[in-house]
Amino acid sequence: MKQSKKYTSRLQEVEGAWSAEILRRVSARKTSTSKKQDGFATEEEAQAWASTQLAEFHQQQTKKNKRSRENKTAN
Repeated sequence: MKQSKKYTSRLQEVEGAWSAEILRRVSARKTSTSKKQDGFATEEEAQAWASTQLAEFHQQQTKKNKRSRENKTAN
């Protein structure tokens, strides 16, 4: 079986405007929207926003995990 990613992005076109969402996989059957932005004129703008936000999410999560590990080893 192929393992899915924890975070992913989804683009949608609604009435001529594009929206982008950052999705987090909660469980095997459930996903949650972590961040959403509407009103992009083109698909490329929406994809660019989603890519930068996804990179930021990964960076924040890495920092959080590192702090958590440091706190566990200090105690």
